[in-house]
Amino acid sequence: MRSKKLSHAKLIQANKDPRQAAKVARLTYVNDHTPGFKRIKKGKGFIYTSGNKVLRDKKHLERIKKLAIPPSWTEVWICRSPNGHIQATGLDLRQRKQYRYHPGWNRLRSETKFHHLYEFGKLLPRLRKRISRDILSKKLTREKVLAAAINLMEKTYIRIGSESYEKLNGSYGLTTLKDQHVLIQRDEIRVSFSGKKGVEHNISLKNKRLARIVKQCRDIPGKALFQYYDEENKRRPIDSTLLNNYIKEATAPEFSAKDIRTWAGSVQAITFYLSNPDAPVNMMIDWVSEKLGNTRNVCKKYYIHPSLLAFCEEKKQLPTYKKVNNGFSESEELLMCILKKN
Repeated sequence: MRSKKLSHAKLIQANKDPRQAAKVARLTYVNDHTPGFKRIKKGKGFIYTSGNKVLRDKKHLERIKKLAIPPSWTEVWICRSPNGHIQATGLDLRQRKQYRYHPGWNRLRSETKFHHLYEFGKLLPRLRKRISRDILSKKLTREKVLAAAINLMEKTYIRIGSESYEKLNGSYGLTTLKDQHVLIQRDEIRVSFSGKKGVEHNISLKNKRLARIVKQCRDIPGKALFQYYDEENKRRPIDSTLLNNYIKEATAPEFSAKDIRTWAGSVQAITFYLSNPDAPVNMMIDWVSEKLGNTRNVCKKYYIHPSLLAFCEEKKQLPTYKKVNNGFSESEELLMCILKKN
C-alpha cells in the first residue's frame, strides 16, 4: 500500500513503463520465464512443486489457494515471491495465456487508467482533425477507410474486433464486419452482428457522409466490409493493427481503439447524469452498459470514472468549466475538467 498520493506525471510514467509501475507499487517486476512453482494434477486435486520437491510451506500454499487459479488451466506457473507483480500464469481451455496479478498491481493499474485517459483527451482533437482531413479524400484510400471506420467507432462504440475472435468464436467487431452485416438506406447505416460473448448488436446511425463511404466500401468485391484500393489498385481489407496504428500516429504510441471506448463510457455517464440528476447510480451504469454492449459490472469497473459514480451517488453538482475551442461537447468538457482534478 502506498503512503502518499502520486503526481499525475508519475502515474502517467507508471502507465507507460511496467517496470516503473511495479516500482511505484512496491512490487518486484517478474515474468514466467523465471523459476517458479509448478502445479501438478494428483487425484481430484493438485500438488505444487519447487524444483523436484513437493511444496509444503504453509504460507506459500495459503497464498496459492487465495489466487483461485482455475482447475482448467494448464502449464501453470506460480511466482515464488509473494511480492511479484504477476502471481501466476496459465493456459485456458482455448490455449490463451491468462494471468493472476498482485492486488497492489491491480490497484495501481486502475488508478493510472484514468490519468492515462486525461492524456488521451488532450490529444483527441488532433485525432479528430486528421479524421476530418482524411475522410474528405476523393479516392477510397487506406487512410480514408480507416478514418471512416474510427469515425463510426466514435459514434457507435463498436469494439475493434480481431481475426482471432472471428475464427475462434464467430464473433465480430468493427474491423471484421462483413458486407452482410450492414444495410444502408440513404443516409442511414444499420449494423447487425454477433459480438463478443455472443451479444447481438443492432446499431443504427444517420450520417450522410459515413453512409456514402461505407456503401463505397461495401461495393468493393469480397466479403470484408472495410476495404480500400492500394497504389496498384488492388483491394485490401483493413485490420485491427492498421486501425490502432492510425490512432497511435495521430495521438501517441500508448493509445489505441480501446481508449475511444473508455472515453465514450465516461462521456455517456456524464450525458446521462446531466439529463437525469436524480436517477439511481445503477440506472446510469445500465445506460452506459447498453451503449457499449458491456455488463453492468464491467462497465462500472472499467468504463466509468470513479468520480462520476460518486457524483451520482451523492447527488453532487458537476463542476463548472471554461469552454475551449477544441470541438468538445459539454459532456466531454466536463470529463476533462473532472479528469484534471482527479
